[in-house]
Amino acid sequence: MILTLAQLQRIMPASTRASLFLEPLNAAMQEFGIDTRLRIAAFLSQIGHESGQFRFMEELASGAAYDNRADLGNTNPEAIRIAAAHGTTPGRFWKGHGPIQITGYLNHLAAMMALHVDCVEQPSLLCEPVHGCRAAGWFWSVNGLAKWADAGDIDGVSDVVNRGKKTAAIGDANGFAERKVLFDRALKVIP
Repeated sequence: MILTLAQLQRIMPASTRASLFLEPLNAAMQEFGIDTRLRIAAFLSQIGHESGQFRFMEELASGAAYDNRADLGNTNPEAIRIAAAHGTTPGRFWKGHGPIQITGYLNHLAAMMALHVDCVEQPSLLCEPVHGCRAAGWFWSVNGLAKWADAGDIDGVSDVVNRGKKTAAIGDANGFAERKVLFDRALKVIP
């Protein structure tokens, strides 16, 4: 299923950059099996929220809150060394990048290994449409998000993207209301 520019603009009406992302988005969705109505709607709801409808390809916060996050690999001596070589700290250097906001040293490292894009030394590469959309598709795939999407569980998809795991509470993911609006809108737009 190929998404058209008109469909993408209807799903993300605030986006002024939809045309830049359409082709890379379609390619990434095809590459990573985001190929059903429910999967596409769930995927678009997540990247739509995380990127502010393609306005922000880098997390707005400084990333300082991630500096001591061992779960993101930011306390790893290699992460500290690389970030210092770039004149910063790990949390700031590997804050969220791309339409799904790949965050942390370990996630950037895993994306680099999978996609063959040096987003460890150059995390801003994920801010480019092609690399960013592929990284979002890769994230979708390695986190098994199709399972939640196939069940129509936008809460499950949102939890895994935002919280790293499915939670018992419904709607507790950051920005859940917007994610749900984008999901519902996509379902109306995609045949």
